[in-house]
Amino acid sequence: MPTISADELHRTAKYFMDSGKASCYAEAMEILESFGLSILVAPSIGASALEQTALLTLVNVAARTFLGGVEVVDLPKCIASTPLYAGRDIRDVVVELGGKLAVSGVPRPAWPIAVIGDVAPATSDAPQWRLTWSGWRGGVTPARSGRRLDEAHAIGLAPVLASAACAAEAFAYLSKTHPLAGRRAFGMSLWKPTDDWLSSVDEPELSYLPSSLWLIGLGNLGQAFVWALASLDFGDGEKTTLLLQDADRIAIANHSTSLLSFPQDVGTKKTRVVARWLEQRGFETCIEERLFGEHTRRAATEPGVVLCGVDNAEARAALENAGFGLVVEAGLGAGPNSFRSIGLHTFPALRTTAGIWSKQVGQGNESSRGAPAYGSLAEEGMDECGLVRLASRTVAVPFVGLIAGCLVIAEVLRRLHGGVGVEVLSVSALSLDDVELVSNITASLYAFGFIDLG
Repeated sequence: MPTISADELHRTAKYFMDSGKASCYAEAMEILESFGLSILVAPSIGASALEQTALLTLVNVAARTFLGGVEVVDLPKCIASTPLYAGRDIRDVVVELGGKLAVSGVPRPAWPIAVIGDVAPATSDAPQWRLTWSGWRGGVTPARSGRRLDEAHAIGLAPVLASAACAAEAFAYLSKTHPLAGRRAFGMSLWKPTDDWLSSVDEPELSYLPSSLWLIGLGNLGQAFVWALASLDFGDGEKTTLLLQDADRIAIANHSTSLLSFPQDVGTKKTRVVARWLEQRGFETCIEERLFGEHTRRAATEPGVVLCGVDNAEARAALENAGFGLVVEAGLGAGPNSFRSIGLHTFPALRTTAGIWSKQVGQGNESSRGAPAYGSLAEEGMDECGLVRLASRTVAVPFVGLIAGCLVIAEVLRRLHGGVGVEVLSVSALSLDDVELVSNITASLYAFGFIDLG
């Protein structure tokens, strides 16, 4: 295989390179090409917007990682009602998102299986997960256990979270990184993240949505924010106005991590691609293609709430200086042992953004230059500059970003509905039931504009 550049690198393949599980980039890609997933759906998917949201999210997130294929078995022909792709032929959307249609009625025997809706598990020795959701909760259970939530009444984030959890478990099983993957219930409550997600909780109906938001960064995290927001049912009324800020163009590598990035978009500004996708769904957008930094200031007519998803300490340190009333910031781990880690902060808080991130300005990501895979690249002719640049890129998978995206959008929704605000939240996509959380005791009533669904 020709020498790979940092802008072409598949960011999940980098996990196998940096961990030493692959001796070269070609071997890392061969591992991903051996990963596949079958999805079984019930006929009810034609009438269930929530089941459609789960299916299309799972196809989108899994096809970027499981390069052997993601197949949907016996998907009926129907027109989508999910807000993500309303009015489209659902089969066309599955193919557009990278999935394959299988009509044999029998999933591939070696692939793990995801089950959506009231359909029986397949006859297979491979792990099978049932995607299940209710209210503000979503996750997966072993399909043969019979455990499931009601799946009829939920906010749009719940099936999105279930799909991200399914992809995380399937990856853990296929990469042999968790012995219980496929044999445990795995999910989370977005209303009370530290509670048991399979137990009934006092969750409110979704009555309010934010009227405007400012998004900083439109990579893995920023596009996950957008996907999660677009999954919500705005009805026939107005939708959130979004200010989109990013200075970068889509690269080949973005397809492996970012849910709205496709090969045909390479070279296009991220703001333009994301704005086009949102406007096709009825959202109002405006774009800002300068870097966010210490001199950025919010005008009185611009969104008072910012969602930040950039891996840039200087930008994060400046978040409170721009004049936002509420900052919700998320970050992901980087190396082979921490890429599943998710951290969420909100401000105002007891600590300031400058107090947290100023000391990190100028520090780069940990390099894996010494791993054997980089030796093979050197033998192929890559110079030291290219090797260092490649080694400093973070390991990244789309399902971790999507879990973070659900948590970020849920933070805004929870505050809109009188719930307890989070100051700091830490969790791993390898263990969603182990949430560390500090409540935001300085949080005030949400006063930044809302859409009344009533």
